[in-house]
Amino acid sequence: MFAYGIDKLTADKTMAIAQGNLKAILSDYAINKINDCRHKVEVMANSKKAVYGINTGFGPLCDVKISPEETSLLQKNLLITHAVGVGNPIDKELSKIMLICKVHALGRGFSGIRLEVIERIIYFIENDLLPVVPEQGSVGASGDLAPLSHLFLPLIGEGEFWIANEIVPAMQVLKAHNLEPIELAAKEGLALINGTQFILAHAIIGLRKMEYLLDLADVAGAMSLEGYQGSESPFKELLHSIRPFQGNLVVAERMRMLFKNSNNIKSHENCERVQDPYSMRCIPQVHGASRNAYYHLNDLAEIEMNSVTDNPIVLSETEAISGGNFHGQPLAMVLDYAALASSELGNISDRRCYLLLEGKFGLPRLLTASGGLNSGFMIPQYTTAALVTENKSLCFPASADSIPTSLGQEDHVSMGSISGRKFNQILGNIEKILAIELMYAAQAMEFRRPNTFSEILEKNFSIIRSKVPKLEEDRILKDDINAMINLVRNRAFIVK
Repeated sequence: MFAYGIDKLTADKTMAIAQGNLKAILSDYAINKINDCRHKVEVMANSKKAVYGINTGFGPLCDVKISPEETSLLQKNLLITHAVGVGNPIDKELSKIMLICKVHALGRGFSGIRLEVIERIIYFIENDLLPVVPEQGSVGASGDLAPLSHLFLPLIGEGEFWIANEIVPAMQVLKAHNLEPIELAAKEGLALINGTQFILAHAIIGLRKMEYLLDLADVAGAMSLEGYQGSESPFKELLHSIRPFQGNLVVAERMRMLFKNSNNIKSHENCERVQDPYSMRCIPQVHGASRNAYYHLNDLAEIEMNSVTDNPIVLSETEAISGGNFHGQPLAMVLDYAALASSELGNISDRRCYLLLEGKFGLPRLLTASGGLNSGFMIPQYTTAALVTENKSLCFPASADSIPTSLGQEDHVSMGSISGRKFNQILGNIEKILAIELMYAAQAMEFRRPNTFSEILEKNFSIIRSKVPKLEEDRILKDDINAMINLVRNRAFIVK
């Protein structure tokens, strides 16, 4: 059981709630805090003192006083006018994560929203009523205004829901569930659309992907090194203890685990080779640096998951602070860093693919015993090269840019929504690059038989061979590559 607004939210718990594996509730304590904060808003809304967003306009119109009679229309207009997103809809899972994160933030009791509104959002979550949200349009400053507006239009009977894979008008869905549209009250529109939940959802999804791909990159690197018959000495514990970056230590330990009881490693212990190229020898340093970026993103995302990021923040019946908790910069910068770190996993993977094609140390050129008539695995490395370069072009930090909006009132923005989207695009390309490296590595390992490998690498070799047979003569490799990509995406490989 998870208590919204009270317990600590993590990426794993968010995904468990989204997948229905963890029940999430509003506790009596959270309900009392929500109701108490709502009372404070109602007092301010009926006072003569101007309080931003409660009895005034928004952004550059913050100096326009709004009467109590106009409050509801003001909040409705806020959602309608800010729903200006464009582009393809985001994945349904992302919409659900946004809803979960928003409920947790609102449940903290600093946003002044009514209990019935939060309960309606929880109903959406529990019944898989997932709003349609366009992917483009947020600058990540006053929160993710456009995507969050689309996310909550269905509360007022506007916008659209996903029903299975169909887009259905929200009003039609509400009627099917015997629900009436909600008439928003003072502060509620702002509480809904101010916040970083679009950026945060992309961080959470990306963290889950990156965690697995970091582990899989170690497996792919180990299999490539076995096929190359490289040395295991660069992974010795003492070497890394004298430069103890956390990520490096973890990767070195994992490499030792992946080589445990390898007959192939032992078979060439006394060879005359002095050292391997960096893409083999420096796996702990490169993969480890990417892990360090993952740890950083995870730490900051967990802070954000458990924060209040709307505006203004309600503290008492007389004080609502208009600050900048909605600004996406804390996540934007670390998402750009994580994007670069993820890209490097593909960069070094492509280099290992290239090494396996060179025809050195007992491997045939292009990993085919009958080269000339057959091109073997020459061409898939073109694909990894293209994906690596595409990732490089996506590594320009979106957070390095800022374009003023709202007549200059919002004169510095984070662009964190773009950082989050690019991060996940890069991870999607990494899935494809590692899939190709694993295919190459399995082919290289074939040429080391009858040598055997560690138990975990042998199991992964068998997983590959269950979908992709050894390449004896040229064939269309597109189906093989797609089969490998599906194995990666379905997390079929054993990584621990």
